[in-house]
Amino acid sequence: MPNSFLLSRVLLQFDSPDADLSGEISAIARTPDGSLWLGSDELTSIERLSPTAPCIYGNHQRFAAGDLIKLFDADSEIDIEGMDYSDGYLWLVGSHSAKRNQPKGKKYKKDIQALAEIETDANRYLLARVPVINGQLVKSYQPSNSEEDTLTAALLRKTKKHNMLMEALAQDEHIGPFVQMRLPSKDNGLDIEGLAVLGNRVYLGLRGPVLRGRAIILELELEESEPGVLTAKEIGDKGEIYRKHFVDLNGLGVRELCLRNNNLIILAGPTMELEGAMQVFQVKNLPDHSNHTIWEQSEDALSVLFDLPFIPGVDHAEGLALFPCLGYDDALMVVYDSPSDERRVNKKSLFADVFRMPNLDD
Repeated sequence: MPNSFLLSRVLLQFDSPDADLSGEISAIARTPDGSLWLGSDELTSIERLSPTAPCIYGNHQRFAAGDLIKLFDADSEIDIEGMDYSDGYLWLVGSHSAKRNQPKGKKYKKDIQALAEIETDANRYLLARVPVINGQLVKSYQPSNSEEDTLTAALLRKTKKHNMLMEALAQDEHIGPFVQMRLPSKDNGLDIEGLAVLGNRVYLGLRGPVLRGRAIILELELEESEPGVLTAKEIGDKGEIYRKHFVDLNGLGVRELCLRNNNLIILAGPTMELEGAMQVFQVKNLPDHSNHTIWEQSEDALSVLFDLPFIPGVDHAEGLALFPCLGYDDALMVVYDSPSDERRVNKKSLFADVFRMPNLDD
């Protein structure tokens, strides 16, 4: 297995009233104009940074998600955990997870009660796309007189409490028990943290549940059934609206996804609240498979690209995107939640890492 090779670091400079935004980054995507788009697991906004100098991004611009798509409510967090760009759209996904209240460490009786309380935020059940036009996010855009060319913001069809994907997952033989129990994400419950998009095909990586050491990637095919509404097509012979891909990530869950040509890159890390090393994997030619699959590690199928440096308690890798750097067109940018003090320049600036990706085809 090749060792990680750090090509460069990129300075991300924010200008936001949320002083700790730089400490809560959970997703990133890059658009062809060079802009970086970032999401936080604590906000309901999408952040844009543009290049201001070599290896420096600034000119921070914020877009309220509620101005572009119809959220479930105006208050709860989206918990954005995955972002990607494809065919004129920026895509984003919420965690779809429940959460267990955290003890505050003051009064033990209240702390014990808190551990019994499970909550959900409606906006977490979000899978959406938004047109990107000249560096701006818009509700719709018609570049010609043809309505067929119109780009429109849309989100996966809602139900009363969540969306059509959650309705299906509740009946799934593998994932259903975790959904029906409302098992929180930090207890190996349902937690979507990866997103990659190829045309109308959407890949969702699950941090949890991890089943017998196998992480799960869901594959959907979406179509706009009415303005602003995406519907998952039936893609199985049993009326299923998704395929399941089980991947051996050494017991880790998915933290983020991106596509490199026809190969899926997986950022993998511990599920639940565990501290541990994180690894980057590659699944070769996953889009070529049209059935449920299970992937064991081998050189011609699923392999580890490299380990990320591990520092207990800080630098939790959360987002990744292909990023041209020093002559490498497909280097890999990684951004971190809970960044270390060494990574943070100040409260509003921090460094992201750019790694060289080994070519396993050599």
